[in-house]
Amino acid sequence: MQLTARQRLMMTFTFFSMFFGAGNLIFPPFVGAQAGAATVPAAIGFIVSAVGLPVLGVLAVTFAGGFDALAGRVSPRCSLFLGLAIILTIGPCFAIPRTATTSFEMMVTPFLAQDTSRGTVQLAYSLVFFALAFVFAQHPDKLSKVLGRFMGPLLLFLITALFIACLVRGTGIPSAPSGDYATNQMARGFLDGYQTMDLLAALYFGIVISVNIRAQGIANETQVRRETAIAGLGTGALLVVIYGALSYVGVVSGTLAAIDPVSDTGATVLTNLTSSMFGTAGAVFLGAVFVVACLNVCTGLICTCATYFHERFRSVAGRPVSYRAWQVLFTVFSLVVSNAGLSAIIKVSVPVLAALYPIAIVLVLLAFIPRTLACQFPLVYGWVVMLVAITSFATCIDSLVAVFGGSLPWLDATLGMLPLQHYQLGWLAPAAIGVLMGIIDSSVRCHRAIG
Repeated sequence: MQLTARQRLMMTFTFFSMFFGAGNLIFPPFVGAQAGAATVPAAIGFIVSAVGLPVLGVLAVTFAGGFDALAGRVSPRCSLFLGLAIILTIGPCFAIPRTATTSFEMMVTPFLAQDTSRGTVQLAYSLVFFALAFVFAQHPDKLSKVLGRFMGPLLLFLITALFIACLVRGTGIPSAPSGDYATNQMARGFLDGYQTMDLLAALYFGIVISVNIRAQGIANETQVRRETAIAGLGTGALLVVIYGALSYVGVVSGTLAAIDPVSDTGATVLTNLTSSMFGTAGAVFLGAVFVVACLNVCTGLICTCATYFHERFRSVAGRPVSYRAWQVLFTVFSLVVSNAGLSAIIKVSVPVLAALYPIAIVLVLLAFIPRTLACQFPLVYGWVVMLVAITSFATCIDSLVAVFGGSLPWLDATLGMLPLQHYQLGWLAPAAIGVLMGIIDSSVRCHRAIG
């Protein structure tokens, strides 16, 4: 038995709606606005990172039999600690609170009077926002009915309307590349793709999608994995089209109003465009897009995190903990964090992503090593992940110290010795060394066992 074409389309929309949130909406236009005439290579780099890697992640996890099986090739402890770190990052510590704060910034902040108590309004907004997400996330097996049938298509409609308006308006003369995109546009686009967090999310979103597929009557696990992979590929295709369209939107916005790459964001790019083309109605339209996108992702993340902890920790201190209890905990915690403010969340999340993303990338790429080679050199997994983890966490510590106003000159100097570190790709050399060490270590141990 397999899903019908209509059911597969619904699963694709569900998967897309879970992926596509605030970061996915604001970063592509920011790429287009900064890259200007060089948007094509910049967008390609962004798409490789923000679409290619997550799709590979879905495929790797699906055919490995889950994230635990994939990370377990390194060690059971790696599976546990990396899994917890990823879930907390894409969940209550960063990504979930960011959905509420970003949508608040776009939907409410532009219309606040100067004498209004921002903190009180934000608290009220976040209470309503998380209440809705909580209701939608209570039944993960029915998530496709909410996201797949209604919110996903609505979000696509809103983005399409914005894109068509830009086509009618025309691009004019694209601006010269500026800011981080003044040079090496493709590499910069690749790095900015990290900010979507989609690779990390891809390693676990398959859990919720699998539940929805089983709810359609698919019992065979092989077929469940196949349908999950199909939904992942369909989502990837949708994201490529939408990122291309939003990059074009950014180019158009850049011709209407120049941006400051240091202080402005993708939200500024979209606000400039909609205000110029539609006035106040445009601001309301943009806010609606953000709320729908953020609510979609928030719902999916709460489902994913609660499902993971319910399956991993069915009891705490000898007392059973239900799925709904985990859901309440993550919803309330995220609500509290979201009121700390968007800038604080982003400042801390960037270094953490710099630590987790390289580990996730090498873990996914290693999954595609031919099985014969993986069996012949099994220690490659451990060596590569260990050396990349050391490098990426050292970079994370260095960045976090800088965020809080400090510095570690000796660590700066040490990391600066790594090739490509100035592109934030210093982990590539340790990964290559890890492959070599893993091959040597596996061969030596094999010869000792034979001898």
